Parts: sequence; structure tokens; C-alpha cells
Amino acid sequence: MSTDNIINLNQARKSKSHLKKRAQANENAIKFGRTKAQKRIEDLDAARAAAALDGKKRQDDE
Repeated sequence: MSTDNIINLNQARKSKSHLKKRAQANENAIKFGRTKAQKRIEDLDAARAAAALDGKKRQDDE
């Protein structure tokens, strides 16, 4: 009788669960992840757009 194919079912279940969670994390990183440089560029662009908008607002002097 060979003992090569005896596995612990709890370990197999947990291993499968960990692999599934890792795959989901990788998908989320691709979908939502941004580098620090990308975040900085987007923040600067938003600040520039806000400043340009503020410069174009009407001044109501009453």
C-alpha cells in the first residue's frame, strides 16, 4: 500500500481558498491599482483643472 496519495483535506481546502483569494487580489490590483506617480499626476491634473475653473468664474461685484 502506497502512502504517496494521502492528503489532508483541510490543508487542500485551505490551499485552494488561498489560491482563489490571491487570484482575486491580483485581478483587483490590475483593475484598481495605480502607482504613486500615477496618483501624483492625477492629483496635479485635478488641481490644475480646479485652478483654471476658479480663474474663469464670474465675479459679481454688488
